[in-house]
Amino acid sequence: MKITWLGHAAFLIEGKAKVLVDPFLKGNPKAAKTPEEVEADIICVTHAHGDHLGDSIEISKRTGAPIIATYEIASYASKNGAEAIGMNIGGTVEAKGVKITMVSATHTSALIENDEIKYGGEPVGFIIEIEENRKVYHAGDTGLTAEMQIIGEFYKPEVALLPIGGHFTMGINEAVYAVKLLKPKFVIPMHYGTWPPIEADPAEFKEKAEKLYRYTKVIILKPGESVEL
Repeated sequence: MKITWLGHAAFLIEGKAKVLVDPFLKGNPKAAKTPEEVEADIICVTHAHGDHLGDSIEISKRTGAPIIATYEIASYASKNGAEAIGMNIGGTVEAKGVKITMVSATHTSALIENDEIKYGGEPVGFIIEIEENRKVYHAGDTGLTAEMQIIGEFYKPEVALLPIGGHFTMGINEAVYAVKLLKPKFVIPMHYGTWPPIEADPAEFKEKAEKLYRYTKVIILKPGESVEL
């Protein structure tokens, strides 16, 4: 499988299909690509905040890739002309040969239109089985939660994409503890460095996590960089 970090929480995960997660590109000062430059077979959206829903609808309408998200976000996307598959926490859907399971995240979720805040469903993460028995956990925006232990024991993700920026999500120390609960082979830090409130040093996270948990390798990517695993 191939994983490309596009900046912030946006990733392109390639295996049986191209799965694009949280494509916030337009307006993202650290984005590696524009919405027009990204191709996708499937789009996963963890929650309704603008830095995660991002350019999903635009990309879906151009590529035909379905947006997989909570029922609320999927309904919103569908009403705005995108292909969408609504689901909810605990459920699994299969699209283009990829199995996608929705898991919980501890955060908030809302759509803001015309200065009005609208309910955007619950925030979530995803277990993406991109190839047979090869799973990637995208945690979405989340605080540290005990449910990560269940995710690690039951789903056994090989790769975990974890926020480390603090302020709105886990910080470095919480993310290090999350590694203990999840026990992945690989971790890629995300959701840091986009704006001053979420500045964080991924090298510090790598040093702490790998020192404590020898079974995990932390892979630090720059926006636009890829790793093949």
